[in-house]
Formats: sequence, structure tokens, C-alpha cells
Amino acid sequence: MLNIPDSSNPRVVIIGGGFAGVSLARKLKNKNFQVVLLDKHNYHNFQPLMYQVATGGLESGSIAYPLRKIVKEHKEAFFRMALVEKIDTENKKITTDIGTIYYDYVVIATGSTNNYFGNTQIEKNSMVMKTIPEALNIRSLILENFELALQTNDMQQRKALMNFVIVGAGPTGVELAGALAEMKNAVFPKDYPDLDISMMEINLVQGSENILDAMSRKSSKAAEKFLKNLGVKIHLKTIVTNYDGTKVETKNGLTFETQAVIWSAGVKGAPVNGVDASLDRAARIKVNEFNQVEGFTDIFAIGDVAAMYGDKYQYGHPMMAQPAIQQGTLLAENLERLTKKQSLKKFVYNDKGSMATIGRNKAVVDLPKLHFNGVFAWFVWMFVHLFSLIGFKNKTLVFWSWVYNYFVFDRESRVIIRPFRKNRDAKPTEN
Repeated sequence: MLNIPDSSNPRVVIIGGGFAGVSLARKLKNKNFQVVLLDKHNYHNFQPLMYQVATGGLESGSIAYPLRKIVKEHKEAFFRMALVEKIDTENKKITTDIGTIYYDYVVIATGSTNNYFGNTQIEKNSMVMKTIPEALNIRSLILENFELALQTNDMQQRKALMNFVIVGAGPTGVELAGALAEMKNAVFPKDYPDLDISMMEINLVQGSENILDAMSRKSSKAAEKFLKNLGVKIHLKTIVTNYDGTKVETKNGLTFETQAVIWSAGVKGAPVNGVDASLDRAARIKVNEFNQVEGFTDIFAIGDVAAMYGDKYQYGHPMMAQPAIQQGTLLAENLERLTKKQSLKKFVYNDKGSMATIGRNKAVVDLPKLHFNGVFAWFVWMFVHLFSLIGFKNKTLVFWSWVYNYFVFDRESRVIIRPFRKNRDAKPTEN
């Protein structure tokens, strides 16, 4: 049972504790609402730094923050760890795996999930990095592959174990490739002196003509140069068509023998059952300029799962943290305006820019009127990400980890806490 007490204030149920849901919950602090935050995990994870957990640069706890700490100081706010199964829009009721709850307003902030474009073989055999457990699985896989490489005299198998193929060259793919390259150049030679580290390959595969496609051409070219200097092999205009667990096949005939494929080639919305009629082709929920789901005045969607179309954003806003945070902030104000029967404010996205890091002293930054890269961009990237982390403790842990890694050029967290091998007989998960 959810065991939420009755209240004289309207009840706002927020589904999802990502950037959008947390932004809204914090802005509704001590307002005249009863706030109920639902998530299948009891923590908010800072996804932009997930790749550092996967490559041993950070401990998982340094990018996770308890959702209960976010709502505990609210006058009338509650958190429940629950998996939402369906929204009953007629009866204003939400069904979860631990019970049901009625709402006055419901906000869907469930974010995004991986998009395999219908390829079940790739889904079954590749690795992904949307959650902290998945990042830890990748970390274990990387380290276990090296341990296995030491144990075999079959050079073909050893090379396959040491060949890492990253599919998709957006920020996640680029940052992961850069981190792996730094491990190859500075960490693995010390950890595995009896292994020929030159056999290790990092292949970054991208379907379009450029990496970091959503960023400026200047940043894309700079990032490509940084990666190549680190030893990453980049394959542009190459579309992966299959991966059976040992061999990657592509549309242009290029193949890779590998036992480690990390998929970052696409995402789609992660909607909740009950609003199916409002989904677009990318499984995002269509909303109006107030983030109201089409056909409803009491159901909202914000963040990655929301598709708000406009002249400037014909395919909806970019699936990044800033639109999610800004939508959550405005929706808190609009919910207050709703209860006061005032007109709602339209959402206008303030594009503050985008950035990606490729490694030590290497980053690219796109601001609305300025594009730069290199050491200064790297410091800007670090400052922005430190500032964006929730919690003083997390900021401190990440800062000191970065300082240590910078001066020692090491990654302390390269331990196999939870052994992992991909279960290739398992059925693909349903999103």
C-alpha cells in the first residue's frame, strides 16, 4: 500500500525522479499542494557522469542522491518506491506495483529509454548505460574481459575480448570512448604488465557524417581530432545492422569481432500506460506549450518523455537535462496558477548550450554565440557538472576524485564488485 494521508490541498503525483521530476518537486516545496513522488529507484542519478562510473573514475554513490532527502524538508511531500503500471484517466487513479493512488494532477517525468530500432539481437547482446546498475555492469565487463584475455592463448579470442565497440557518437559515446582510451594509455599498462595492451581497440561507430551531430561543426571536428589522437578508431556513415554476441555487422560490410558492444545510438520516450493515444513515433508524449498532455488539463508530461513541437523545435526539445529542469521549474509555477484560475505561462526553452568531454584537458563547449575547445573548455565542463550535482557531499566526492585522478592519472574504482556476464539466452526486456 502507498499509505498516503488525505489532504485538503490538491494532490500532485510526480512519476519519475530524474532531472524533470526533481526540479518540479523542489520548486513545489512548501506550496499549497500535497506532493507524491514515485520512482522505481530510491535515488536520483546524475546521468551525465554515468560513463565515469562505467570506466572506474567515480564510485556509483557519488552520482546518486536519495530522493527522500529531496522531499524530507517539504511540509506535505512523500516519496514511494514504486513501479507505475497504468494511469486511469477517467477515474484519476494511478496503479502501481504496491497499490493505487488518486490524483488531482499527475506529472509524467519518466525520461527516456534505449532505442534499438526493433533489432532484438542487438538489444539482447549489447550493453547499455541508462542506469547505475548498467554502468556497473559495463565496468565489470571491461575488467573481466581483461582478466579473461590473460587466461587464453587464443590470439583471436584475446583480441575480441580487448576490442570495445561503441555504437553511437553522441556525448555518451564520445565521452565513453575517450575514457576508455585514457585507460588504455595510462591505466591498463600498469595493471596488466604481462598483457600486450596494444591489442586493445576502441571503435566508435556513427551512422551519420559527424560525431556529436547535435553540436557545432567546429566542436565535432575538434572532438574527432582529440579522439583520434588518443587512439580511438572512428567509423562514420556506418550503420550497425546486427550483433550476435561475437560479431558486429554493418550496412556497408564492415565487421568487428568483439565481446563488448556498448549501445548509445538512440533513445526513445519511456511513457506510462494510459496515455498511449498521445504518443509520437519516438514514444514521446505529445504536449502543448504548457506541458499538458493532448486532450487533458490535469495530466502533464515534462523532460525527455515530453514532445513539445514548435517552429524552432520541429521534433521536440533535445532530450537533455536543461529542457527537463526548465520545464519542471515552469510547471511548478503553472500548477499554482491553475489553482488560482490564472492563465498559464507558455514554455520557452532557454538554450544555454551543450558540451562534451573527451578526456584530460580535452573538451568541447557550444554556447549560443561562442564555440571553444581544449583545456579551458575542460575546466568549464567540470565546473558546470560539479555545480549541477545534487548534494554537497556528492560535489565534494566528485571534486576530490577528479583532483586525485588528474595528478595521479589513475582510476581508483576499477574493482569487480559485482561480477557480470551477459545472459545471451534471456529475452529482450520490454520498455
